[in-house]
Amino acid sequence: MKHLPNLLTFVRLFLTLAMFASWWPSAPASAARPYPNAAGVWLVRFSLAAFIVAGVTDFLDGWLARRWKVTSLAGAILDPIADKVLVCGAIVGLLAVGMPYWFAALGGLILFREFAISALREVLAPRGIKLPVTFLAKTKTTVQLLALAGLMILAFWPVWGIDWPVAQLQKAWLWAEMLFFLATLVTSGPASNTPAPPQER
Repeated sequence: MKHLPNLLTFVRLFLTLAMFASWWPSAPASAARPYPNAAGVWLVRFSLAAFIVAGVTDFLDGWLARRWKVTSLAGAILDPIADKVLVCGAIVGLLAVGMPYWFAALGGLILFREFAISALREVLAPRGIKLPVTFLAKTKTTVQLLALAGLMILAFWPVWGIDWPVAQLQKAWLWAEMLFFLATLVTSGPASNTPAPPQER
């Protein structure tokens, strides 16, 4: 059981790849162009399910590691990597299916920050300085995942079989946009990037 937390982290990476791969057949689609066949509908539903399960493993792996006292340096390294792959995969996937320009701008800022922090970790690691996964960093990831899940649902709303009124759909889009904007603000904050001594997950 001591390897289960790290196994969940690898599961998150696999689900991210599966989610991203399931979007390729739908690249020409958008909210205004629903899927033309049952296979496309299934792929969209699978991608959302994979994203949600992957997001749940983000909470479980660290929680189980601390509860069972099987924290490890490998887990501390893999966990933020898996988080970034999941978030970046969802952003790139949504861009591939034709999200509007504002999403490209905000998503670009998040991608820049995530890659910049990863590069900073590589530079600081030989000096014995780590950027640990803090509570604020976990909060940031949670807001990102919630915003992206909402956008995934709305971007493919025809496949859910829900006949939403236009006014209700527009309101839902507004809330999703605000949440993603909040996720971008939280991501850009410097507080979660303060170097600290090495620690395990």
